[in-house]
Amino acid sequence: MRTRMRQAGLGLLGLSCALVVVQRPAEALEISGGVSLGAMKAGARPRLAVSPHAGISWQTPSGFLFAVHDFFSLLPETNRGGVGVYNQTSIAVGYAWEKGNFSLGPSLSIYFMPACYLAWCGRVAGLAPGVHGQANVYLTGPLGVSVSANVDWLGGSNAALPESAAAMVVAGPVLQWGGK
Repeated sequence: MRTRMRQAGLGLLGLSCALVVVQRPAEALEISGGVSLGAMKAGARPRLAVSPHAGISWQTPSGFLFAVHDFFSLLPETNRGGVGVYNQTSIAVGYAWEKGNFSLGPSLSIYFMPACYLAWCGRVAGLAPGVHGQANVYLTGPLGVSVSANVDWLGGSNAALPESAAAMVVAGPVLQWGGK
C-alpha cells in the first residue's frame, strides 16, 4: 500500500513538473464574462433578451484565437406567454490583438420559450444548430464592450414556431480576466 501511494505521489510530482515546463504564458489564456441586453427574434415578434455570458479563449503568439462561449439568455415575460430561456454554446476561431478580439464558429442552442407565429402562440422547446460571432473591445484596462450575434435554425413541427431561423444580437459590458 505504501509503495502504491509513493508511486502515485511521484507520478503526481512528475506530472506537475511536466506542466510547469510546458506551461504557456498567462497572456495566452483569457476568461471573460458579462451581461448583455438585446433582442431575440424567433417567430413574429422580437423579444427583449438579458444575457449573462462567459467565455474562455486561448491565443497563439501570432494572434490566432480558439474560443468557447456560453450565452444564457433570459427572455422576460411579455403578455401571458411567460418567461423563456435560450442557452447557446459555441466553439469558434478568430483573431486577437492588444485591445480586443473577434471570433466566429458553430453553435448549439437549447431553448424553452413562448413564441407566436401568425395567429398561433404556444411554448416551444428544442435544440437548434447555428452560427455565432462575437467581438470584444477593451476600452480601459480589463473593462470593455462585447457585441455578440447568432443565428440558429429552429426545427420541428410546432404550429407556434414552424421551422425557421432565430436571430439574436446583444451588446453590453465585458470584463476580462487574464489576457494581456
